[in-house]
Amino acid sequence: MDLLEQVSDGLAKEVLKAVDATGNEYLVDEIKKTIGASSTTLEEAFMTAVRIRRAEARGREMLIQLLKKHVEAERSEQPE
Repeated sequence: MDLLEQVSDGLAKEVLKAVDATGNEYLVDEIKKTIGASSTTLEEAFMTAVRIRRAEARGREMLIQLLKKHVEAERSEQPE
């Protein structure tokens, strides 16, 4: 991982934790504007990291739901 990825991903993780803790979705936009004023390169990498982490979280949640459905289906098929 290069410096840009390390910095942007680290910041994305921290900001998304803060969003979870506060419920304030605008934190991402505020940080984006702040870093974008100094470095559009970091701004783009940060937003990419945010999108990747959010997509990963949605994918993991879907996996959990599908596994729960599978377990429930297996339980309902078993004779008592």
